[in-house]
Amino acid sequence: MTDPHPVPAQPDEPAEPTGRTHEEVHAHERAMLRRAMRSTLLLVGALVVVGGAVGLLVAGTAGLWGALVGAALAAFFCATTIWSMQRTVGKSPTAMAGVVMGAWMAKIVVLLIVLVVLRGMDFYDPYVLFVVLAIGAIGSALLDYQAVRDSRMPYVQP
Repeated sequence: MTDPHPVPAQPDEPAEPTGRTHEEVHAHERAMLRRAMRSTLLLVGALVVVGGAVGLLVAGTAGLWGALVGAALAAFFCATTIWSMQRTVGKSPTAMAGVVMGAWMAKIVVLLIVLVVLRGMDFYDPYVLFVVLAIGAIGSALLDYQAVRDSRMPYVQP
């Protein structure tokens, strides 16, 4: 009696490799993260210049200070994420998760400390700070996405 669902013959040779070694993949990952860091630093520079000018026009010196504090927080938050990813290229997923989670917890602690220190102070405009920080966070996420999209990284390890 024959099997109604024949199993296809297994090839004698494995499928052709992708041609990329682990080192080449890691080099592409590092290049992509450098591109993301460069883009983020340019974004922060634009936040300082444009946000500072708009903040100065909208709320005077307090608006300028709000923009500068917001840009500094955005730089810290965005650069910490990229830095933690750069430190874990080629490491195990567990090590990567640990470093990224540790960086995230450090960011939350820094944010809480900054908010506690700034509470009740009147040298900055909190609305300008919020807008600049929000633009920095959203802009950084979009720039990170663009860096990953343009890197043409493989979905699976070779």
